[in-house]
Amino acid sequence: MVGSGAREHALAWAMSKSASVIVTPGNAGIAAHGITCTATPATMLDANLFVIGPEQPLVEGLADTLRAQGKSVVGPGKDGAQLEGSKAFMKEFLAASGVPTAEFGTFRVLDEAVAYLRAMNAPYVIKTDGLAAGKGVLVTSDFDEACADVRDKLSGESFGDAGTTVIIEEGLDGPECSLLVLCDGTNVLSLAAAQDFKRVGDGDHGANTGGMGAFAPMPSMTASHVGQVMSTILSPTVHELTRRSIDFRGVLYAGIMLTSKGPKLLEYNVRFGDPETEVLVPLYGDRVFDLLTRVASGSLDHELAPVSGSAVTVVLASHGYPAASRHGDVISGLGPDGQLATAIDGVLIFHAGTGLNDVGQFVTAGGRVLAVTAVGESLGQARRRAYEAASLINFEGKVMRTDIARDADKGEK
Repeated sequence: MVGSGAREHALAWAMSKSASVIVTPGNAGIAAHGITCTATPATMLDANLFVIGPEQPLVEGLADTLRAQGKSVVGPGKDGAQLEGSKAFMKEFLAASGVPTAEFGTFRVLDEAVAYLRAMNAPYVIKTDGLAAGKGVLVTSDFDEACADVRDKLSGESFGDAGTTVIIEEGLDGPECSLLVLCDGTNVLSLAAAQDFKRVGDGDHGANTGGMGAFAPMPSMTASHVGQVMSTILSPTVHELTRRSIDFRGVLYAGIMLTSKGPKLLEYNVRFGDPETEVLVPLYGDRVFDLLTRVASGSLDHELAPVSGSAVTVVLASHGYPAASRHGDVISGLGPDGQLATAIDGVLIFHAGTGLNDVGQFVTAGGRVLAVTAVGESLGQARRRAYEAASLINFEGKVMRTDIARDADKGEK
């Protein structure tokens, strides 16, 4: 398992039910929970299966390097990773494949971008072309704010080279959905629909983040809705990948807006989402290793039994997140093995940004610190368990939303 966050912790935890797992580089929390972590690069390790978690090594071609060594890999090559590595490439790809998406323009010159904004109706959506750790998107109805964001991105002030090309999109109406789809180069298999929460504050207020929580499955995403997304978005995508001779073996993470005119694609990621992975993996449990082995070998089945129950993840972030993060704050409520919070039925704690101090206490070591996950027979039960566990874990400056899955829980039948 390549990576160091809660996503990798969740995947390693699930695969360890069926195999011996090594995580490179991993983190202190993963190691403390009995999973081997090493600083040895993936290219110098030997294993039956390599799973690449983060987007950066995929965009840089790690999967290609490993496959050239004869390794079995979950993760697209550099060609397929362009779907996330360059939003301009992704938009051109979507146009070629006929996938419904927002109207857009691509710009490198400020005056041209501002002229395009003037011709649009609010809200305005401005995205960096390159990778920005899930934080390169601004959605605003304020024209002046939109212009300032475009200027800061194009100048390199906001995201360096990743932002010197911007994509400006029309705002779309409707709820969002994260659909993670396994692809073995030919076949596609959808996992349960999830919903994540990007804004740092309750009610979707505040700055955009890498994700403050998630739940799955979405009660409003029926089998027919998922089927519509698969037929209008995913199937044309796989057809276009095949037409371009791109052998995509990994995860297509489709960010979907369920508009009044039907589902439209917001963007693709080319790996497991974070924090969506932390709610999906516990629902599939000991099936995860077999599914990923089939992805790598090109032998996915055409059907996947529905999950039983629901899962909710609440992210605990450090002081100042997402603009900054404070390291070294002692985390209470975990104990040496996280036993206090995990004493609650159905609770799992996945470490995103933790370390150990000189006396062996867990401390904050990143923006997002912990993903507190709970499974339950119902969404309401999972939500109550997750928040009960989150209340037992504390550190100075803890940042946490209190409304993850709240509205979906109210509407669940």
